[in-house]
Amino acid sequence: MSFQQPSSFPQPDPGAQGPFGLGAPAGPAQSPKRRGRWLKYGAVALVSLFIGVGIGSSGEGSAASENTAADTESAPRPTATVTETVKADGGAKPAPTVTETETVTAKPKKTKEPGPATSFSGEGEYVVGEDIKAGTYKTAGAEDEWGCYWERAKNASGEFDAIIANNNLTGQGRVTLNSGEYFKTNGCQEWKRVG
Repeated sequence: MSFQQPSSFPQPDPGAQGPFGLGAPAGPAQSPKRRGRWLKYGAVALVSLFIGVGIGSSGEGSAASENTAADTESAPRPTATVTETVKADGGAKPAPTVTETETVTAKPKKTKEPGPATSFSGEGEYVVGEDIKAGTYKTAGAEDEWGCYWERAKNASGEFDAIIANNNLTGQGRVTLNSGEYFKTNGCQEWKRVG
């Protein structure tokens, strides 16, 4: 079967260029095989063109956005300065300043009343009425295995006849002290006033 062009179509000029301007003269009629090749190559070229445009536009957009971001970060930013002008004749008066003041009265902490103590260490010599208050005191007993010794005396001479009363405790004990007496304690736990 041979292919013939209908006579109603104009015939190409034998000296004219081909459809893509490749310099091939357009002959009177091309075979269907040859025409199919040109259509196939044309379609491939067209698809390649679209793919190339798509790739180019996606890469171009990201590069442009990177350049824009870099320009934004490195570009100096404008600053605004506001200056207030005051007339030289003193016409402007400063605004009044309002200050709120709240007065708070601090309550003093309760402090230990000055004077003789009502509890004291189990080691030492004390003057009753000056160092410790007069009254009855109690101790839990000895600090160690050596025992607890206490002594009431008339004075601090240390002589035997100055002793009013004394005792060696193995457990807890009590003693009543009067004002003006001297109280000596040795090896005892803390003494606390109980009456």
